[in-house]
Amino acid sequence: INIDALLHVFSPPLTFILIKGGCIRCQSGAFSEVVMAQEKVTEKMVAIKCIPKKALKGKETSIENEIAVLRRIKHENIVALEDIYESSNYLYLIMQLVSGGELFDRIVEKGFYTEMDASRLIRQVLDAVNYLHSMGIVHRDLKPENLLYFSPDDESKIMISDFGLSKMEGTGDVMATACGTPGYVAPEVLAQKPYSKAVDCWSIGVIAYILLCGYPPFYDENDSKLFEQILKADYEFDAPYWDDISDSAKDFISHLMEKNPEMRFTCDQALQHPWIAGDTALCKNIHESVSRQMRKNFAKSKWRQAFNATAVIRHMRRLQLGTSFGSSNIHSASATSNPQSPACGCKHLSLCGRLPSANCLKST
Repeated sequence: INIDALLHVFSPPLTFILIKGGCIRCQSGAFSEVVMAQEKVTEKMVAIKCIPKKALKGKETSIENEIAVLRRIKHENIVALEDIYESSNYLYLIMQLVSGGELFDRIVEKGFYTEMDASRLIRQVLDAVNYLHSMGIVHRDLKPENLLYFSPDDESKIMISDFGLSKMEGTGDVMATACGTPGYVAPEVLAQKPYSKAVDCWSIGVIAYILLCGYPPFYDENDSKLFEQILKADYEFDAPYWDDISDSAKDFISHLMEKNPEMRFTCDQALQHPWIAGDTALCKNIHESVSRQMRKNFAKSKWRQAFNATAVIRHMRRLQLGTSFGSSNIHSASATSNPQSPACGCKHLSLCGRLPSANCLKST
């Protein structure tokens, strides 16, 4: 971070004290970095997302979209954008400070964890996403890494962050670009079919699944098999990990992880399910099993990578992956280009069998 640039921008009357060395969720080598700061008069702590303007070249649409979305929303479970400043070389987003850590990390640290805890977490996510959907906003990248605790307090609320891939419906274009994160993305997105806000509901179902067993519903070291599982919605409630989980929880997940988006639960329907609105979530301690599986399965960096849409489609075509959606649905505007060279120019895409790059994000 260019500290001198920050000090220049936040000199009076923009009176912020930078907390040097207080970098939170710093994305080394990526699109931006985040530092903590304190407003001098109120002593309020904030997070400053620092974006070099030279890094914005080619990504202007992404940051403009994120700002447009954040300016519209105000919800207790969504990280708020408080202000925007600009210098000659940097764009600074002043964000609400969220200091409680990532979802999975907190669960692993707990000594006691139940279905009821998972239900309360998912209810907060559903409330926030239902609000977004009512505003015509689709997040498109819901995953555990984007769910943060507001504070270190035991009863802290959960917050949704990172709207870089979000999209506002009704802007004149049909959402059909594959974007998101492998394992959390809905089948219709992978199939390059037009999709809607239902993709967020699928992702919430995947998150709920992981919260109750500690491992993902779809996983394979072989990419083609992973894609095939997702496209077919081929998942199970495996023994012994699901033996102590209620039928109500399984029913709830099944309605969200429904392959047909027309039949999939909406957020509003999910909020009315007994596992969320009633008393069917069990209070048995499942921490030992869930935390063990989380430590085992989510140390793999591949699950933390976003993927490039064009590369996914080309990769699937090369593998000649047969799906229930039909190969005619799998298409790309640039399918005639070199299949080894992604449209974004990245040379390290995990879906091409190489190391992933943080730059492989598309938000069209």
